[in-house]
Amino acid sequence: MPESTACPCGSGTPYADCCGPLLDGTTLPKTAEALMRSRYTAYTRMDAAYLTATWHPTTRRKELDLGDPVQWIGLKILHTEAGRPADNKGKVEFIARYKEGGRAHRLRELSRFQRHDGRWYYLDGRMEDEDSLTGDPDKRG
Repeated sequence: MPESTACPCGSGTPYADCCGPLLDGTTLPKTAEALMRSRYTAYTRMDAAYLTATWHPTTRRKELDLGDPVQWIGLKILHTEAGRPADNKGKVEFIARYKEGGRAHRLRELSRFQRHDGRWYYLDGRMEDEDSLTGDPDKRG
């Protein structure tokens, strides 16, 4: 990816100054949100090794199958709770948009992060049903 290309995570920062150094192991995420954004970017790049390495050891899957590639088209952070450099736990709620088979989808998740051995890890997440994000705005989650 060219250094001047905007980072897929939606930060508005060039990839080389945003998630690039995290994915290549040059730096570690300082916040839960930074880890969340870098994990989204890893999904856009089908980087299973990074996703596995940033998954908390107590909840990490033995194997990570990313399935067929999808076209990731955007990330929106809805809310963060804690997860700052001095915290040990944090939560990030987000919507990730993607296309699969020519059809647009939205995935909404509340992810939990935990610091382990001085490093942020993805612990787990609770996904909202995609149908709760479409249709009647009064029924959205």
